[in-house]
Amino acid sequence: MITIKDVEHVAKLARLELTEEEKEMFTHQLGDVLNHVEKMNEVDTTNVEPMNHPIDFTNVMREDVKIYENTREELMQNAPDIEGEFFKVPKIN
Repeated sequence: MITIKDVEHVAKLARLELTEEEKEMFTHQLGDVLNHVEKMNEVDTTNVEPMNHPIDFTNVMREDVKIYENTREELMQNAPDIEGEFFKVPKIN
């Protein structure tokens, strides 16, 4: 059974300020949620395998195929500044 003290504790953890009406309302709502969970605990799940998602997904993978390989010269054309075979970047202090 959820009490107003429980709601106040959760509100404090969540850093929420609740009015007295909200405390009363959330006490009933959280109680209803816990009653529903108790009903779900009564269901026999002995032969049910656990799952991480309700829909069974299958990944469709394709082989990675190299379509085009850039040459070093093509790549260096995009550099704003180069030094030898390397990109030249501003010094960072």
